[in-house]
Amino acid sequence: FGLIDEASKLNLNTATRAMLTELPGMTPELVEAIISWRRAANAQAGGGDSGETGGGSESAYARLDPPRLNKGGAFESVDELRLVDGATLDILLGEDTNRNGALDANEDDGESSAPRDNQDGQLLAGIFEYVTVYSRQPNTRADGTRRVNVTNGSGQNRQQLIQLLLSKNIEQQRVATIVNLAFGPPTGQGGPGGPGGQPARPDLTSVAEFMVVSRMTAEEFVLIHADITTATGATQQGLVNVNTASEAVLACIPGIGLANAATLAAYRVTHPDLLTSFAWLTQVLPPAAIRQAGRYITDQSYQFTADIAAVGRFGRGYCREKVVFDTRTSTPRIIFHQDLSAYGWALGLQVRQTLKGTNNSS
Repeated sequence: FGLIDEASKLNLNTATRAMLTELPGMTPELVEAIISWRRAANAQAGGGDSGETGGGSESAYARLDPPRLNKGGAFESVDELRLVDGATLDILLGEDTNRNGALDANEDDGESSAPRDNQDGQLLAGIFEYVTVYSRQPNTRADGTRRVNVTNGSGQNRQQLIQLLLSKNIEQQRVATIVNLAFGPPTGQGGPGGPGGQPARPDLTSVAEFMVVSRMTAEEFVLIHADITTATGATQQGLVNVNTASEAVLACIPGIGLANAATLAAYRVTHPDLLTSFAWLTQVLPPAAIRQAGRYITDQSYQFTADIAAVGRFGRGYCREKVVFDTRTSTPRIIFHQDLSAYGWALGLQVRQTLKGTNNSS
């Protein structure tokens, strides 16, 4: 009954301290404990906040019953948050104790039954709703070849970009304009190392920044957005898909923030036909904001969670499974599986009443 884009969430292993702080219901103590929990892995990989240090001291874990150690390594699942110091069920689950994303009767009745809620007719979700560990984007194209690196125009980068643009039937003069705007004039025409003596252009830090400086139109950019990168590794972990992220997650991204998150979410609703890339951001955000957000965003997704509920014949039997699929290869593969049946009924009152009616008529 649910298909969720994992790239629509913040990745616990890569989100910065500032981004985690902006999550609804997050506490400063839990942010520091999360940073500390993952710190060793980030120090080795160069991710997250530079020079990460944080709370979650060994003594805090030693005092628990039973005692345990601070992991000092990457999160392997979202549920691992339950082991982190300061992660209470109220923070993790909010009012959504059965993790179905729907407001059930017991979650809107005040103090009458668990959980405790404010009886306002709205579901207050916990941070489980907004975080992931699975989001990862390959630096290869659909045919398995490397994406074109648009960090700068050195080496073969310029020529590869020219060839890519021409292969998309973009007119040659327009191609030259795009490439020169992104990289500067080629060597020998006043570019880096040329007779003009101009300093080298600063390296671009993201595909979004390339889109801004090259001044590509939305129609042009959508032709190549899945073919370019500014990363050198095999994958990029933790990029947030701005086409699918909730308003709460958008608010955590530098350059977007709380001031612009609602505007972006509203624009997506009224312009669904433009969500083929993130070129629509130029209609909502100033160039400086897009460049600031660029290092953290994408318009592609490769991991999805299927939340599957099943009811047996005559409504006698119930099972709910959560399965995370990775689609980076031609054959999707399961990378995580969890039985959620113990959380109880998650299909809402209407389905329950329908099943009761069917059983009575039988």
